[in-house]
Amino acid sequence: MKKAIENNIDVIPIPGACALINSLIVSGMSTKEFSFYGFLPLNKKNRKETLNKIKKEQNTVILYEAPHKLNKTLQDILEEIGDVNACLVRELTKIHEEKLYGNISKLISLVTEPKGEFVIILDLNKNVENYEEENFEEMSLEEHYKFYEEKGLEKKEIIKQIAKDRKVSKNEIYQKFLEK
Repeated sequence: MKKAIENNIDVIPIPGACALINSLIVSGMSTKEFSFYGFLPLNKKNRKETLNKIKKEQNTVILYEAPHKLNKTLQDILEEIGDVNACLVRELTKIHEEKLYGNISKLISLVTEPKGEFVIILDLNKNVENYEEENFEEMSLEEHYKFYEEKGLEKKEIIKQIAKDRKVSKNEIYQKFLEK
């Protein structure tokens, strides 16, 4: 590709089926922001680390999984992330197309003999609940920061959320913390 561009050869993409995007669309979940993790690692330690990273996501998360590993992956998601709303998609645009909707525990009960590659879509958009009942304007920046820190968010996510709550730019919040 790089060589083609360097030699002034026009590269024209041709649209085609894409399990990732098509599954996201049929899932009914937010398409505004999403994270794609592909296949989870096989190594137990790396797998757990990845699942813990996914748990902190605040958007739609997309995974791929092989049929013989699907039940184990769903169990791992249930244990590490929780009984979140999800969608399983397989064989899109093919004769055995299937879409299953529900929380992880429901999907585990529905999938008995999985066949075909699966796309798992997790709805983590509500991971940071809507805290409108909190009066953030009365909190100091430090209290506001601590509030989200106690919820398990990391520094970057906290600053983003504080900016959203206070309806200001992330840079403004970041600068205020630098000044202190």
